[in-house]
Amino acid sequence: MVFFIESGNLSEILRNAVIDFLIRICYDEIKRQVHGMREILLLEDDGALGRGIQLALQSLDVAITLTGTLSQARGMLAQKKFDLLILDANLPDGSGLDLLREVRQGEAVPVILLTANDLEMDVVTGLESGADDYITKPFSLAILRARVNAQLRRRVKFSCVELDGFRFDFDRMAFWKNGEPIELSKTEQKLLRLLVENRGQTMSRGALVDRIWTDGADFVDENALSVTVKRLRGKLEDDPSSPQYLKTVYGLGYTWAVK
Repeated sequence: MVFFIESGNLSEILRNAVIDFLIRICYDEIKRQVHGMREILLLEDDGALGRGIQLALQSLDVAITLTGTLSQARGMLAQKKFDLLILDANLPDGSGLDLLREVRQGEAVPVILLTANDLEMDVVTGLESGADDYITKPFSLAILRARVNAQLRRRVKFSCVELDGFRFDFDRMAFWKNGEPIELSKTEQKLLRLLVENRGQTMSRGALVDRIWTDGADFVDENALSVTVKRLRGKLEDDPSSPQYLKTVYGLGYTWAVK
């Protein structure tokens, strides 16, 4: 059976198809501008796995840049800012941990480590190097997607945070407790921001030292962190000897408790 379409009808069909296509393009662009495109750098030397992760995570508001070597990843990091890094620990030209340590010298971008090593010491090493999460292979793409979304939610930038009677305005460097202003030093502000941005998560002492004292000092006495924590507790806690917010996670580091 053969169907004949008159030229006039064909032109109308094509015109409507083009209009529909352009409308969808405009709609997608509007959503990108409204919601903001999130940029993720994925460093994975297994090409098939990398493409699978890219397909699983990429969406209208999430763009994935796939790299397979440390040198490629360093090149991309030099070109643009990313909202999240997903790094394979074992690579043909080095270790993702090396790149993680480099990033932590000046960036607070969230990092998820991927590795085949599930030994406790490997996990501790990854977290102490500054990783925000650690996933061992093989893993479910659904779980990876959920953890990526969790990190992106925490990444949402904020200028003012209100919680439990506190008001922290990091842009204006103004802080209040129950309506009363609090004076914080620059170091105390850095510590507070890191803990509040990552509230509910444990931040290791090593990661905090690296991310607070980023002035190029070759050596920072770890006691400096203990002193800063003590001073911050004295300004924020009702009873600094029994803190309700800035809590010590013994053997690991500190956390801002979620009520």
